[in-house]
Amino acid sequence: MERKDFIQKFAIGGSILLTTPLLFNACSDGNDDVMDDEENGQNGNGIKVDLNNASFAALKDVGGFAYTGNIIVIRSGENAYIALSKICTHEGCTVTYNHANSQLPCPCHGSVFSSTGAVVNGPANSNLKTYSVKKEGDILTIT
Repeated sequence: MERKDFIQKFAIGGSILLTTPLLFNACSDGNDDVMDDEENGQNGNGIKVDLNNASFAALKDVGGFAYTGNIIVIRSGENAYIALSKICTHEGCTVTYNHANSQLPCPCHGSVFSSTGAVVNGPANSNLKTYSVKKEGDILTIT
């Protein structure tokens, strides 16, 4: 094989290797990170959270929080609950909740959000998505 042929075949092969991931990603539907409704506890009428479920035991106490899908649910008062996106708008880390100051800090880069989802401290510059919460008996419905 001559040098010219080798370089030409190497260039073609390298191009194929570099573009293949782009081609496969282009065929994606773009919803790879989104859970389907059933997996997220949603049945068409919102996401249902059973407060008797051990996964949500922290919600029995004011200041407690738990995650369901991509949502953080916080018990903010005696019969008051808050639901926000758990995904920091800066780089997608999972926020937590600090009951002492009613804020949601992001452990990755220091962003802080209020309990309404508003940015208190950057580097995030977009608010967390908020959801409405309705309580009926021991069931929370998040929409």
